[in-house]
Amino acid sequence: MLKLSENPPVLPPSASRITDLAGRWWVAHTRARCEKAFAWDMLHHGIGYFLPLVERLTISGGKRRHVLMPLFPSYVFFCGSDADRYRAMTTNRLCQTLDVCDQLSLIEDLAAIEKALSNKAELDLYPFAVQGKRCRIRGGPFQGIEGVVVHRKAVARLVLEVSILGQGASLEIDADLLEPIE
Repeated sequence: MLKLSENPPVLPPSASRITDLAGRWWVAHTRARCEKAFAWDMLHHGIGYFLPLVERLTISGGKRRHVLMPLFPSYVFFCGSDADRYRAMTTNRLCQTLDVCDQLSLIEDLAAIEKALSNKAELDLYPFAVQGKRCRIRGGPFQGIEGVVVHRKAVARLVLEVSILGQGASLEIDADLLEPIE
């Protein structure tokens, strides 16, 4: 069973969706295994953030445990003012912050990940963004999500890209629900 008290919320409680957060977005490259602690710091400072977490089964000491792990290890997305960025840097949990030139594109990428997570999709880290056919899901709970098809038979594997990281998450979806994007 998951202990929710150990895990920060994916978004601050003041935001129901990623689009509710205001300010300039940055990508925080955290020190190893500091993603959750950094998200707690952002929450306590009142700074908006997004930490996509996925449930994983681990075995430690012969015991099986379900834990929430960051979808993108060592990365947390946060937004706010320049003063908020400075406050984030003073947490001593970051290696660096990555500037986001295309704010709208990042928000769209993260909104797709957020929608998939909120609909209980099983997401797996996809280590690099692939070049392929871009498609949109045209029906069901994931309607409107866009990604790149990397495998297609009866069930398609769609990669939801976070282009600034050069990574994404793969989602299995019924191939009949996909439509190409012109």
